[in-house]
Amino acid sequence: MRTRPAMTSLRLHDTLSGEKKPFQPADPKRVTMYVCGPTVYNYAHIGNARPVVVFDVLFRLLRHVYGADHVVYARNFTDVDDKIIKAAAESGEQIDAVTGKFARIYQDDMAALGALPPTLEPKATDNIGAMVEMTARLIELGHAYEAEGHVLFAVGSFHEYGKLSKRSRDDMIAGARVEVAPYKRDPADFVLWKPAKAGEPGWDSPWGRGRPGWHIECSAMNAAHLGRTIDIHGGGQDLVFPHHENEIAQTECAHGGRPFARFWLHNGFLSMDSEKMSKSLGNVLLVHDLLRHWPGEALRYALLSGHYRAPLDWNDALVDRARKSLDRLYGVLRRAPDAAAAEPPQAVIDALADDLNTPKALAALFEIAGRANKADSEAERAQAAAELRGAGALLGLLQDDADAWFGIAGMADGERARIDALVAERAQARAAKDFARADALRAELAALDVTVEDGPEGATWRKAG
Repeated sequence: MRTRPAMTSLRLHDTLSGEKKPFQPADPKRVTMYVCGPTVYNYAHIGNARPVVVFDVLFRLLRHVYGADHVVYARNFTDVDDKIIKAAAESGEQIDAVTGKFARIYQDDMAALGALPPTLEPKATDNIGAMVEMTARLIELGHAYEAEGHVLFAVGSFHEYGKLSKRSRDDMIAGARVEVAPYKRDPADFVLWKPAKAGEPGWDSPWGRGRPGWHIECSAMNAAHLGRTIDIHGGGQDLVFPHHENEIAQTECAHGGRPFARFWLHNGFLSMDSEKMSKSLGNVLLVHDLLRHWPGEALRYALLSGHYRAPLDWNDALVDRARKSLDRLYGVLRRAPDAAAAEPPQAVIDALADDLNTPKALAALFEIAGRANKADSEAERAQAAAELRGAGALLGLLQDDADAWFGIAGMADGERARIDALVAERAQARAAKDFARADALRAELAALDVTVEDGPEGATWRKAG
């Protein structure tokens, strides 16, 4: 795909500077993005899915601007961790069986939300050598020290510590909930390498058999797969501190002060019916479970209905509105002649180029749908439908067959024609304000197990259930 002249108009909010700035990659032929992935010991909840969907939209936008072959997107799997070890012990399974199972489920669930596979999905256990090497380098440079089989990063050696989260030292220590172990020189110091206990997974290192700390994993995998300075590092707002703060400290110290990432992007929190999502409140909703009740595309639309940096309150009403919105858009596609996807309209590109303004982009979809509904010719309607498909592709929406969306793919032509005729007659009755006839037709449709939804773009119908 050709590079677009307007690519300099892309603006993204950088957490480090606190500003929305023009985005320019270091190398337009190799745009790099890293997003922290899951620790694979359980199912992902809907809050975990928000960064996946958000950064999938950014991935699609970057591919559109710079070309699909010129964007490298890495999202890791943390497959060694205390929680994983505990889950394996409780289930009686081998650790790699637990991590392999939940990594596959995660990939399947995120695909059901319309997320493209990242370019790279590095696993922590495949990159232990890089983590040992970076840890050794930090010791050599005086930024880390060994103590009782542990290796710790000396926070005091990095004078810019706190520049991402902008917290005071006391707030950072409290927020990290760090273990104030006797072998630490400073309570804020954090673990780069820890000794493995008997029966736990471990790897040989200059400091004895052990495993890496969480923070060093992402730093080492970034450097190994994307380079010393990457264009974009993303994740949820909950990762700003301590995870991303610690990543910056150890990475920039290991690389002689070179910036770790040129842009830091973070999505906002997701709440459940205005309450914080937490296991203690029992309001954690798993993507795997939600997909049994809702189309994945409706969940994706709901996640994109608010600006990615703003908090989003998740509830059934939100998803129901998302599904009905998609019904309206797919209804337009059903009524239009088949057409291949066209280039996304500039209004959609401009909305996403303005710090991923997905609410504005979604509004632009309905403007296109309105044009399709008002078209005077089949050719105009087909062109609008093609633009709708192209715009949807940039958002990861409207890529399904319209009949499949409504659950009527494969329906006999005669039955479908009969229902279409009844729906059209009902629309005419409503337009003529013959509401008695419209109600009678609705009842006739209900007897055929057909539900009808009325919207600005016209009526849509689906088989009940």
